[in-house]
Amino acid sequence: MLVRLLLHSLLILSASICAFGGNIRGTVIDAVTKEPLIGATISIKELKQGAAAELDGSFQLKNLKNGTYTAVCTFLGYVAQEQKITIKDGAAATLNFALQEDKKQLSEVVVRGSFEKESDESARSFERKAENVTNVVSAKTIQISPDITVANVIQRVSGISIERNSNGDGQHAILRGMDKRYNYTLVNGVKIPSPDNKYRYVPLDIFPAELLDRLEVTKSLTPNMEGDAVGGAINLVMKNAPDRLYVSANLATGFSELFANQAYTSFNSKSINPKSPYEQNGESYNATVADFPSNRVDFKRGTPPPNLVGGLAVGNRFLGGRLGVIVAGSYQNTYRGSNSLFFSSDNVGTENSATLKNMGERNFSEQQQRYGLHAKTDFKLNNRHSFQWYNAFLSLTNLQMRETKGTELSFGYQPQLGNANLSFGNRARLTKQTIFNSTLQGEHLLGNEAKVQWSAVYSVATNALPDNTSLSLLGAKTNFQDKITYASSMNRRWERNSDADLAAYLNFTQNLKIASTRLELSVGGLYRHKTRSNFFNSYNFVPVNAFTTFGQDFQDYTGISWRLLNPRGAVATALSYDATEDIAAGYGQFKFEVFKTQFVGGLRAEHTNQGYAMLFPIGEDRPTGSQVYTDLLPSLNVKYMPRPNHNLRASYFRSLNRPGFFEIVPYRVVNEEFTERGNPDLKRAIADNLDLRYEFFPRPNEQFMAGIFYKSIQNPIEYTLQPDALRGQDIYYTPGNFGNATNFGLELDAIKYYRRWGVKANYTFTNSSITTAKTVRIRDENGNLKAIQQNQTRPLYGQSRHIANLTLLYKDAQRGWDAQVAASYTGKRINTVSQFLENDLWQAGFVQMDASVEKSFKNKITIFLKANNLLNTPSLVFIQNTNPKNADVPNQPDATQTLIRRDFYQRSYLLGLRYRL
Repeated sequence: MLVRLLLHSLLILSASICAFGGNIRGTVIDAVTKEPLIGATISIKELKQGAAAELDGSFQLKNLKNGTYTAVCTFLGYVAQEQKITIKDGAAATLNFALQEDKKQLSEVVVRGSFEKESDESARSFERKAENVTNVVSAKTIQISPDITVANVIQRVSGISIERNSNGDGQHAILRGMDKRYNYTLVNGVKIPSPDNKYRYVPLDIFPAELLDRLEVTKSLTPNMEGDAVGGAINLVMKNAPDRLYVSANLATGFSELFANQAYTSFNSKSINPKSPYEQNGESYNATVADFPSNRVDFKRGTPPPNLVGGLAVGNRFLGGRLGVIVAGSYQNTYRGSNSLFFSSDNVGTENSATLKNMGERNFSEQQQRYGLHAKTDFKLNNRHSFQWYNAFLSLTNLQMRETKGTELSFGYQPQLGNANLSFGNRARLTKQTIFNSTLQGEHLLGNEAKVQWSAVYSVATNALPDNTSLSLLGAKTNFQDKITYASSMNRRWERNSDADLAAYLNFTQNLKIASTRLELSVGGLYRHKTRSNFFNSYNFVPVNAFTTFGQDFQDYTGISWRLLNPRGAVATALSYDATEDIAAGYGQFKFEVFKTQFVGGLRAEHTNQGYAMLFPIGEDRPTGSQVYTDLLPSLNVKYMPRPNHNLRASYFRSLNRPGFFEIVPYRVVNEEFTERGNPDLKRAIADNLDLRYEFFPRPNEQFMAGIFYKSIQNPIEYTLQPDALRGQDIYYTPGNFGNATNFGLELDAIKYYRRWGVKANYTFTNSSITTAKTVRIRDENGNLKAIQQNQTRPLYGQSRHIANLTLLYKDAQRGWDAQVAASYTGKRINTVSQFLENDLWQAGFVQMDASVEKSFKNKITIFLKANNLLNTPSLVFIQNTNPKNADVPNQPDATQTLIRRDFYQRSYLLGLRYRL
């Protein structure tokens, strides 16, 4: 019986094989470049059956009956190709297509070229042809990624980790273990100023990612690039004008899980006065309490509206293609937040481990309104002269409400009885940052072998924190019940700063032919005049009645009666100053290729004149100051190309890192956790950088890269906690130079596709070393407490030993599906450098996982979903030792280290539609 059943099954299987003869497999490539033509259509003339070329150019047609068929392959801009194929006896057949460009369809060929810059293939081509060590992220990769800001996109690049803001979004990039201060940001190749109130580096979360054509990360410099990048340079290449009508629009909504379980706290931002009473009425004006609206502390709890994200881009060419115009805009209104646990600590006596003093539980509620406007016009006067005019305006408004409950751990703390002294705080802060850039550029051919390029740039960045209001109250925990008791104090302050650049660039290039070798010589330079202004004004309040009691004298914060302590405001501080910087630079560069080896090198000179003037000096030794210096920065990039898809690179360049304007002003600021001071003697850092990288591009959208790097840094700039020279018990946070530092590492980067699946992976190992003096307290021979200094060797601030990214991709071009799951790992790194030996604050290593999926339809509409922080990974900061005195402190999960901070951000989701013509 069993034998009969098996024979019957074999007969059915044989009949099935005869009825369905087999499958057709094959590839579609460009006949000239041999590149796979992803998305090419393969159809059977005699049947309503077809397929699309996958990510590696392969295709498959399944379950074809025995017979002879005509297979047709088509792709935009190429001549359609037909081939006959026979399916017989269930055998699999192979069919390959090599398509030729359609020279007659010139308009279609041009269109394909115009959009090529947004593709992954274009990004790989740019990396392969680049003169220096470069990584590129294409617009297509950005579009289908889970990220909506540049800061989050850049974390996917090898060798880069990011610092996050208070709601968990990326904000600043750390390149190859070098802190954010050691890299600079360009827009279309032009450096832009920073809206940050202290530093030069640009917060990358101000840029909506959808405005980009591509993101370039340059890790080695050539002489024609500005020299103040030790880690690297980040170039945001914005959308260019297309060759025909182009329309792209998207609209999405979403939410954060954080506010599914807790209320969102908001304040009335419309009542905020952008100017303080001092600015409105003059320096002799005595403000009164009536000048400060009480609704500023009228906080509301509720559910935030859904997030809203939208964008629109329109472009076309006119005048027979000579004039190109594109205008693009993006708007993002999102509600995010975090739950944070924070401990303050101190080192007491001869103990070399921290004693926890206070535990703060913080809830953040944030509304971020981000928008960007981008317009670019290019005009080709004739074949020899062309012009471009680029304008961009970027704005990020952050409305942040922070609620804090502090528990005193060193006095009155009885955890077993549920008793403790408490403090409560509320801070309502509006921060508005803007960047405006206008760049006019020209390129002119002089004869057949020379050209001149020039740029005229005006940029301005602003930052404003008007009426930043902090409210403090006292309370108590009694028998495990929390209660607010008295109003304590209120502070309201105004801060603003602006950073404006006027710059001119000029480059001249001459091509020469020496024997059979072409030599390209370039000379040029830039001049930039930067002006910066900072203003600070603060008003302090105490209750009219020192024992203003909650529930009796006031029911809510608007009912507290305040007395103003400083009617003219604390304007005479070192936080009000003007600064200037003039940079003049010139370079000479050569480029030639011989024996499949390209050489690009030369010398750059940069002269810096940086100065400041305090507006209201209050006894500082140096109320005005300046730094003037000139640096010579040689570089050489060598690229050996044994085959068209193989590169071996070696490079050397010298670079510098200038102090920020704020850093050299002799200011003193009392912050919540520590006092901060400037350092007028802060020197620039100088770095010698070496790179070696092997690159292999097996297909146009695939790559394998392996590289090593080494950096030797003189006078590196780091922030540390230091004791006051006169009062050792007073600790302050300040920038300083610390001898020499080294930084070396290994980078691996791979992209591989098989049919509909793809994998992107990179790993970076980094090891840095710097030696700084740390404090150790001992008892001398008389038993008195004495502080001595002892050297400690540690990694550079912000450097993670291990960084890795792994992205799994799925693409079904025929059905219009794109999906990916992206995981990023950042190893532990120093978060704050302590003054005490082996007491640095470390951020723990963490994994973040994000995902996205989109479905495209034939009507050019796409539905997409993005999900972030799927693992709800917390950010943890700790000290790598413990103190027995902290045994009763709650929320200390590890017996081998001391938790200092823990932040949870929760998951967020975005669902939307996209249309593209």
